Amino acid sequence: MYGKIGSQKIGEVLIQKGIITTGQLEEALSLVKNTSDRTLLVGEALVELGYCSEKDIARTMAHKSKARFIDLNDMKINIQASNLISPELALRYGALPIDFTEDNEKLIVAMQNPTDLMAIDDLSLLTGYDIEPVVVEDRQLKTALENFSNMSTTDIIVNEDDEAPSNREEDEDIALSRPAVQLANQMLNQAIKALASDIHIEPHEKVLKIRFRIDGVLHDIMQQSVRMSASVSSRFKVLGGMDIAERRIPQDGRMTYKSEGRIADIRIATLPTVFGEKVTLRIVDRNSKLLTLEKLGMPEHQRKGFDKAIQAPYGFILITGPTGSGKSTTLYAALSRLNSPNKNIITLEDPVERRIDGLNQIQINEKAGLKFSSGLRSILRSDPDIVMIGEIRDQETAKIAVESALTGHLVLSTLHTNNSAGALTRLGDMGVEPYLTASSLIGVVAQRLIRVLCNDCKKEYNISRDEILATFPDFPLGNGEKEIKIFKAEGCVQCNNTGYRGRMGVYEYLSVSEPIQELVLRRASTIEIENLAVKEGMVTLRADGLSKIREGYTSIEEFFRVIV
Repeated sequence: MYGKIGSQKIGEVLIQKGIITTGQLEEALSLVKNTSDRTLLVGEALVELGYCSEKDIARTMAHKSKARFIDLNDMKINIQASNLISPELALRYGALPIDFTEDNEKLIVAMQNPTDLMAIDDLSLLTGYDIEPVVVEDRQLKTALENFSNMSTTDIIVNEDDEAPSNREEDEDIALSRPAVQLANQMLNQAIKALASDIHIEPHEKVLKIRFRIDGVLHDIMQQSVRMSASVSSRFKVLGGMDIAERRIPQDGRMTYKSEGRIADIRIATLPTVFGEKVTLRIVDRNSKLLTLEKLGMPEHQRKGFDKAIQAPYGFILITGPTGSGKSTTLYAALSRLNSPNKNIITLEDPVERRIDGLNQIQINEKAGLKFSSGLRSILRSDPDIVMIGEIRDQETAKIAVESALTGHLVLSTLHTNNSAGALTRLGDMGVEPYLTASSLIGVVAQRLIRVLCNDCKKEYNISRDEILATFPDFPLGNGEKEIKIFKAEGCVQCNNTGYRGRMGVYEYLSVSEPIQELVLRRASTIEIENLAVKEGMVTLRADGLSKIREGYTSIEEFFRVIV
């Protein structure tokens, strides 16, 4: 896009339109001539020098080639249109189908060179549609092509228990169509590229809907013919070591996915519905870096309190929050901090989500009789210093965990409660005597995961003191502040038009002091415990979330979605 428009050079057209001057063009030409980068074009040099923008060049290109200019930030790419060509062809032609015209007779294709008639003819022949070429910014098209190019079908997928494709898979391939294999690979590649945590494959009456959970929120990704449902579910059943003939009951399986040096552990669950089997895949990327306590996003004063608690020689520490709130990540960060050759650390998990050198990690297997309660008893006979229990699910496990903490072990675990104070009363509800809870529990972390605004498109706006206090009476404002600057989500190509990219933790750390122990002993309510903890300096989830709005990390809308 940075070279010529027909027989006219891009620099000349930009001068005619008054976007740049002759002197600026000469400076750009000098930069191109003297640079060691032989691929640098004049348009790129003009952008690099700050004399014009990529949008200026794209609009100029569109004007001279009589093609439409489209800002991909203002539209959502139609996955059904994109899927009409392969990622390899998209890269070869520098072109990506992004939508259909209103009458569905033409395919709208974003192209690096909208005057390339040979490419247009090839794409028309390949897709069966007349092509309407459009111009977009080079950076936007590059990002869109990169996001699409991850859908190559050449990756290796192996069963969880194998290092190479099993003979069983080859035998079962007769039952699986090639389109199903390609679609399965495409979904996995795209999900891992998008950092999705889950894939939902859902058959409906007329379509097969595929959704990804990205940053904790489900997004529609593509739709396929419902006729693909049986073959796609069979494909994942084979990969997960499940019975492809059984469609009447739920099944669970596992697989390991390998592609271009990346490895992901994937749990597969099937569920029979009225229109076919729904398949859910939970993805854990082994290549993702294990976060340290410093990088969790925990405010420093809370992190110091939590760090002090996990360094204790014995005691019980709980991480609380709903499913998908990052509890396991916090546990692993704590274990990584404690991991050393002079400590015997044993974990009991269902499932083992991350494998860490130096830890003795045990996988729960209820079918074989290995449950949290029975496994915990066995662990205690193995001379542990530190014990991590994936989740407190029942009274027996809770009592053994508490008693273990009292007999000289550091015990870390998770519990499903809304806040940290609620964990103290929940243990009582589970049948743990208050004197045991008060004596063993030393700290509780409550947490949520909140989406972070995309730095490329977040929009700044000012809000008055009265307006923000009407919504949040406890918003952290300085004395005399009449107006503050906050941000909201917009959406762009870089963040797949969601307005958010990545997540961070919102935390609440409760240190179990002697006054709080006294409240536990007299079976005080959650509210009483929380009020005392706040007086002692605890920062609540709500307060931490509001500070993250104030600091520009997230939006008011995201706060309301995650925190009550």
